[in-house]
Amino acid sequence: MRSCSWRDLGRMDYAEACDLQRTLVDQRKRGEIPDQLLLVEHPHTLTLGRNGHMENLLAREDMLDRAGVAFHHTDRGGDITYHGPGQVVAYPIIDLREWKRDVVAYVRALEQATIDTLADFGIQAGRVQGMTGVWVDGAKIAAIGVHISRWITSHGFALNVTTDLSYFKYIVPCGLAKPVTSMAALGTTAGREHVIERLAFHFGRVFNCEMAEIGAVAV
Repeated sequence: MRSCSWRDLGRMDYAEACDLQRTLVDQRKRGEIPDQLLLVEHPHTLTLGRNGHMENLLAREDMLDRAGVAFHHTDRGGDITYHGPGQVVAYPIIDLREWKRDVVAYVRALEQATIDTLADFGIQAGRVQGMTGVWVDGAKIAAIGVHISRWITSHGFALNVTTDLSYFKYIVPCGLAKPVTSMAALGTTAGREHVIERLAFHFGRVFNCEMAEIGAVAV
């Protein structure tokens, strides 16, 4: 069984997390480290993917500044999304050549790990045909946007746990005029640590790898 090291980085600026991902992707390409799963929470941040449309940003720069919301262009797939306190953001850095050389299967597996995690907390989540992500009764609870270079993955998905959903008013989330929800909004009182623990477990099961928790210090 393959090994995957995982760590909870706590709250980290989005740009800093991207720099760490790039470092780990380079190391993974050289075979210096095993697969990685970074779990992080960002300050209030909007990110626009490489396929995104600026018209899905509904707020002017001065409005974002007053609200304390940062904005970043990014090289992940997908459109615009929000990251912030109360989210668990997962950045897998894995070599798909050692799993499946199939991008669609990879995205479906990320969805499945999230769906299975939510089931542990009594939330029946699923997919909506033609729309990437994880949904509960027509509302998106987890967004996905990935980048793959020479079969090494980066970026990943964001699960709304206790997220303040009012911040989604600044965007058309993922370019879709659909509602968003969170575990807390659905009545779940689970804490971040418990959610992360179950997410790491299901990630290992879905990707058939042994999960090894390591410290949060960047390598």
